[in-house]
Amino acid sequence: MKTGLVIVFAMTVALVLSVPLAAHHTASTLYTEKLVTVKGVVKSWLWSNPHCLLMFDVKGDDGQVVLWRAETQAPNTAYTEGYRANSFKPGDEVTVTMRGSVNGGPFGLLAQVVLADGTKFGSVEGGRGRGGDAQ
Repeated sequence: MKTGLVIVFAMTVALVLSVPLAAHHTASTLYTEKLVTVKGVVKSWLWSNPHCLLMFDVKGDDGQVVLWRAETQAPNTAYTEGYRANSFKPGDEVTVTMRGSVNGGPFGLLAQVVLADGTKFGSVEGGRGRGGDAQ
């Protein structure tokens, strides 16, 4: 009887611990390893869990304006890359480098943003902190 209870308890614990692991997702199905760089004008910057989101307009060669979206990690992780809640405001000119979407759409996983004045957030090389300098 004791052995049966121990087995049931162990199976219950294993099941409960495995649920959160299955809930987390990966970016590998959405984004390529290829970096895409575009210039645009900020529409909005959402500093929020579970991911921060930069939305910006990019004017194409044909004159059409396309709304692009670039996501990064949660604020606590984005903070270590130099991003802040007030990093971007509507109208800011930005150069955005991101891992492009698998389907080629106007969105990606944020790697680096450079403002018109040269201020950098994130790092194409994967460095940490404002300006991409390793800390």
